[in-house]
Amino acid sequence: MAGEAQCLSYTGCNFLRQRLVLATLSGRPLKVRKIRAREQDPGLRDFEASFIRLIDKVTNGSRIEINQTGTTLYYQPGLLYGGSLEHDCSPSRGIGYYLESLLCLAPFMKHPLKIVLRGVTNDQVDPSVDVLKATALPLLKKFGIDGESLEIKINRRGMPPKGGGEILFVCPVRKVLQPVQFTDPGKIKRIRGTAYSVRVSPQMANRMVESARGILNKFLPDIYIYTDHMKGVSSGKSPGFGMCLTAETINGTVLSAELASNPQGQGAAVLPEELGQNCAKLLLEEVYRGGCVDSTNQSLALLLMTLGQRDVSKVLLGPLSPYTIEFLRHLRSFFQIMFKIETKTPEEEHMGGEKVLMTCVGIGFSNLSKTIR
Repeated sequence: MAGEAQCLSYTGCNFLRQRLVLATLSGRPLKVRKIRAREQDPGLRDFEASFIRLIDKVTNGSRIEINQTGTTLYYQPGLLYGGSLEHDCSPSRGIGYYLESLLCLAPFMKHPLKIVLRGVTNDQVDPSVDVLKATALPLLKKFGIDGESLEIKINRRGMPPKGGGEILFVCPVRKVLQPVQFTDPGKIKRIRGTAYSVRVSPQMANRMVESARGILNKFLPDIYIYTDHMKGVSSGKSPGFGMCLTAETINGTVLSAELASNPQGQGAAVLPEELGQNCAKLLLEEVYRGGCVDSTNQSLALLLMTLGQRDVSKVLLGPLSPYTIEFLRHLRSFFQIMFKIETKTPEEEHMGGEKVLMTCVGIGFSNLSKTIR
């Protein structure tokens, strides 16, 4: 079957992760040409090469060919294998860059995935490990991927530029996914968060908490922000601090926002008070955008809806991010699936910005590599 599936061809380095993940799940070979062909330093970057190595580790029998300049990539997916693995991520991107894609692939492995990732846990570019732990895991549970063995554990924190963080990600396998009807986000009942400081004064975390509470206490009484000060070996190799906030609703929706300080030696110094206030404002903005899934996990929710059983799934999202819009196009080319998209105006929903109701019928994806016991 894999031989008959025609090879999909793309140009450019954009959305490389989406393409590799969807090629792996659909079993369709993929060719990407002209990767940064016109730049002074052409070809794949080190974080992309590291990501391709990671895909190679979690699959069995994949064929990957890259030309000498690194501007053309051919990928023929193998079977998702899983098992116990370790991977050193490139410090130029956060662990979140790799973890986001593993969250899409992990439920469909042959053996449950247990992987240790090392690198930068919190940076300003990719979703941090804290945010993925707080938002992506509850989302996976909605689709029936749950159990005690689903966890993300932060052993060490690592800030850019040198990293030195370490996390453990464990995920059980599932044969099929449940369809979901997730259209009412519900009212916000509590706010939780973590203020972390690494290789700086522990007082930084308390200052961030105080300034964030100064804003959020006007809206809700139930606010608890943990301070997490790592020292010694578990604090990575570079100093820094930051904050991750999550708002939970009565219906189990989790919306998140986060901010991290500038990497050592780059940009102006940030005051912890400013960072705390800005993080609180970002959370309020995410609440205003609303929906049942926050903007970081829109594409994960759409992928799980696509791979569900042949039944209708509905999810209410806030405004679609450009990344999600491109993801919908890729879902169409890899799985021939189209979503029904209805916009809901703020008047209909009585709150926040414009919402989008996404509806689709799953393709009935079944995990063929899972062994039947």
